[in-house]
Amino acid sequence: MPDSPAGPPAPPIPLAELLAREELGLRRIAGPAHADLLWVHTSEMADPYPYLLGGELLLTAGVQLSDADTYVARLVEAGASALGFGVAPVHDTVPAALVEACERHGLPLLEVPPETRFTAIARAVWRLMAEARHRELRRVTRAQQALATAAARPDPVPAVLRQLAVQLEGRAALLTAEGTVLHAAGGRPAPDVQTALARLVRVVTPAAPQTPSPSRKPSPSSATDTRGGTHLFAYALGGGQGMALALATPRRDAGDHTVTGIAVVLLSLLTAPHQGADAAGRSTALVRLLLGAAPQDVAPLLGDGDSWTVVHARRADGAPADPLNAGALGAALGSALSDVDRATVRVLLPGPHEAVTPQPGWALGVSEPSPVTALRDADTQAARALGHAEATRTALTRHHSGIEGLAALIPPDRAEAHARALLAPLTEPLAETLRCWLSLHGSWDRTAVALKVHRNTVRQRVARCAALLDMDLDDMDVRTELWFALRGRRR
Repeated sequence: MPDSPAGPPAPPIPLAELLAREELGLRRIAGPAHADLLWVHTSEMADPYPYLLGGELLLTAGVQLSDADTYVARLVEAGASALGFGVAPVHDTVPAALVEACERHGLPLLEVPPETRFTAIARAVWRLMAEARHRELRRVTRAQQALATAAARPDPVPAVLRQLAVQLEGRAALLTAEGTVLHAAGGRPAPDVQTALARLVRVVTPAAPQTPSPSRKPSPSSATDTRGGTHLFAYALGGGQGMALALATPRRDAGDHTVTGIAVVLLSLLTAPHQGADAAGRSTALVRLLLGAAPQDVAPLLGDGDSWTVVHARRADGAPADPLNAGALGAALGSALSDVDRATVRVLLPGPHEAVTPQPGWALGVSEPSPVTALRDADTQAARALGHAEATRTALTRHHSGIEGLAALIPPDRAEAHARALLAPLTEPLAETLRCWLSLHGSWDRTAVALKVHRNTVRQRVARCAALLDMDLDDMDVRTELWFALRGRRR
C-alpha cells in the first residue's frame, strides 16, 4: 500500500451523506453501508493502485475492466474507501462480476446513473467537506473558549477536566505515573477500561526517570487503545512533571484531537512546576534555613525587595483547596511560593500588598509588608484579614495595624506595657475572640464566621472576657480602650 499522506485539511465525509444527495441519484448496490471519504479520484486505468492515496471514492466507467476480482482486490489493498461505477457509455448496467467482487472484498459499490457526471459527484464531496470543516472549526472555537474560561476559574485543573469531558462526551482524568487519579470528570469507566488507561499512562509517563542511553528511545507523548468500543487515550503533560491526561470516549469525532491538544497545553501550564531564574536561590535559602541559618541572612536569596506580603485564601464556595489550584492561585498573584493547609492556601509575595488584587472565586486576606524576620506576624495578620473578608463577604481584606491618630501620641513602649497589664487576665484565644468581635462591631454571627466557631462559643468567650476584665463591654469608652490595647499589644 502507498505511504499514508498527512491527510486533507477537512474531516472525512460519511458515505451516507453523499448518498443522501438526491440530485446525484447514487445507489449503493454492494459492500458495507459505512465508509469515510477523504478524496475523489477518477481513473480508467486497468490498475489505478499506484495513483491512489487511500480513502478515495474512485469513479470509473469500466473502460479497461477485465478481471473484476483482481481490480477490486487492488483497490482494497490501496485503501480506497468506495467505488463509483458509471452506467453508460461503456456498460449498460453494473457488471455482475464487479458487484460480487465488491461484496466479497467488503468495498462499497455505488451505481452512478447516466445523467450524473463525475464532476458533479466530486463537487458534491468537496462541498460536504467544506461544510464539515466549517462545523469542525466552529466546534473547536467554542471548545477553546470554554476551556480557556475553565482555566480562569478558581479551580482551573478540575474545571478544565470537567469541560473537556463535556466536549468529548466521555471521561477525562489527570493521573500520576503511578496511576493515582488526581482529578477526574465524566462517568466512571468499567474496571477493564480503568486498567487499560492506567497502562497507557505508564507508557507515556514512566514512573522512574529514564537514564539517557543511545539505545533507549524516549517515551512517546501519547498512546491509544480501545476496549469494547470505547476509545482510550493518554497524553503526557509537558514540563516533565510526571502526570498524564487520560481519556475514555465512546467515539472519535472530527476536531477531538484539536480540542484535546488545547486541553493538554492548558493542563501542562496549570500543573507545571513554576521555575525561574531565582529557583536555585530559593532552594539555597531553604537549605540554609534547615541547617540553622538566620532568616535575615537568607532573605537576599529569596528575591528582590526588603519586604514580603503573606496572603491567605479560601474558596468562596467552601470547596477544598489542593496543591494544583493553590499553585494556580499563586501564579495568578505572581508568586511560585504557595502552600495549602486543609482548606486554606497561603501565598508569599515579595513587595507591598497593594499589588494583590481580588481573584474570582476566592476570599483573600492580605498582611502588611513585613521583613523576612517578621513573617510569622504577617501570617497572623493575613489569617485575621481572611477571617474578616469571609465574615463581611468581601473578596479581599487588607490588614492595617499602623498606629495613627490619637494612638500615635502615646509612646509605643508605654502603650504596649499598658496593653499587657490591661489584657493580662485573658488567654490568647479569648483575646483574639475579643479583638475579632470588636473589629466586626460586636456581630456574633460575623465573628463566628471569621473564627470558624459556633456563635454560642463567641458569646461564651466574650462574656468570659467581660467577667475576667470586670468591664462593661456595652460601654463605648470600654470598647475603645480595649480596641487600642488589642491593636497595640505584641503577641
